[in-house]
Amino acid sequence: MTRPVPTLGNPKNTIEILNKYKFVFQKRYGQNFLIDEHVLGKIIRSAGITEEDFVVEIGPGIGTLTQYLAASARQVAAIEIDDALIPILEDTLSGYDNVMVIHDDVLKVDLAKLAEEENGGKPVKIVANLPYYITTPIIMGLFENHVPVESITVMVQKEVADRMKTGPGSKDYGALSLAVQYYARPELVANVPPNCFMPRPRVGSAVIRLQRHENPPVEVQDEKLMFQIIRASFNQRRKTLVNGLGNAPELRIPKEQTTAVLEEMGLNPGVRGEALDLQQFAELSNRLKKILE
Repeated sequence: MTRPVPTLGNPKNTIEILNKYKFVFQKRYGQNFLIDEHVLGKIIRSAGITEEDFVVEIGPGIGTLTQYLAASARQVAAIEIDDALIPILEDTLSGYDNVMVIHDDVLKVDLAKLAEEENGGKPVKIVANLPYYITTPIIMGLFENHVPVESITVMVQKEVADRMKTGPGSKDYGALSLAVQYYARPELVANVPPNCFMPRPRVGSAVIRLQRHENPPVEVQDEKLMFQIIRASFNQRRKTLVNGLGNAPELRIPKEQTTAVLEEMGLNPGVRGEALDLQQFAELSNRLKKILE
């Protein structure tokens, strides 16, 4: 069927809706609504939304991006935590018969169950303009909970997008970089300046697409152990990796054991975690697992 053309995405219509409902922006939810139709179109194209897709949108706000998704996808599940936005969404999405609004905290929603019930367990596409304060928990939750995801296309703080795609040796490189690259292939789609939002954020933003790997690019015997090692390596990033693993309460790996393994790998025992790539962390994890068993 033919669906309505999106009406939101330009400042005039956005202001009208906000005034109609006397909406007050909530700082605690990090609300910044997109008001640039060019950027909205770019998100839809880069996410590769087709009429066969079931899309999960996190944080729909007043329904701006939701309208664009609904015009392209088979079905959209929009998860919104803010009580004040629910009546607005009922209004702005009233012309679309393929949107379900879920009034809940996304961190409490069983997305795997949602995919099973609404998409026959097939992988879903995630699209979102994510609040900056909660970006990492949401991204990591999607991956670590093994939600069936084909791709994640999100608007995030520019600095976070840089962290997701960078490699060893960069100041932005860390646990998030390694986790994202273990699960997916990150691709920067666009940089988005503050004037594309209402209200304007103080920092620049970026759209990044994470295409899920069919199989991880490295072989790891114990994913949980590898990520414990990675987190411990970056918790005190100025410390050596040997000290980081020795000080981590959940690991407490004796320094002489880590030193011996690093030497077997041809690495200097004084190396810091920020110098190791994903392959090296996987090898370190597999070698330490044998010793710890």
